[in-house]
Amino acid sequence: MIHRLPTLQGVVKQLQQVPFLASKNLYRVLSHFLEMDPAKIDAFCAALKSAKLNLIPCSRCFVWQERGQACLFCGDTKRDTSIICVVESWQELLAIERTEGYKGLYHVLGGTICPLDGIGPEDLTINQLVSRIVHPVKEIILAMNQTPEGEATSAYIVQKLLKIDVKISCLAKGVPVGSSLEFIDRLTMFKALADRRPF
Repeated sequence: MIHRLPTLQGVVKQLQQVPFLASKNLYRVLSHFLEMDPAKIDAFCAALKSAKLNLIPCSRCFVWQERGQACLFCGDTKRDTSIICVVESWQELLAIERTEGYKGLYHVLGGTICPLDGIGPEDLTINQLVSRIVHPVKEIILAMNQTPEGEATSAYIVQKLLKIDVKISCLAKGVPVGSSLEFIDRLTMFKALADRRPF
């Protein structure tokens, strides 16, 4: 039936390209947009376009930042520059920040090594991480999700850092295996950071 509604079909094709939008919710999301007030649709589209134009990754830690402004983390003189917490994406960073217990710097990899998806080490910011590890950096916290891809990425990073004099730690195993950090509650995340162990 949808092929008889080319306009609707066009929107559906665009929504199908959103990676984390489950197919069972696709038509609910579409209905939500179709029922929105035109002014709200305009505001939504304008905000999305503005984000695309004005948000860029920090050239050092790869966290999103406003174009033309200092990075919220690299530019914060109150943060501990001797510790770098390595995360897969900015969603995990936000989960850690919600604990209010970590005051070091971050490094966003942009994903994990996953040969099945065609993602290798060169597709991530691992080399940029290695180049950051100079004085005063003393510790690297590997805060990867407890998945096979996360573990493989952590192991690869450890191999890259073997010849560098830096402490490498990972989150305590209070974080459930197979879970995503962005969905972990604040207390569990805080304890995982506080009780981190050598990798």
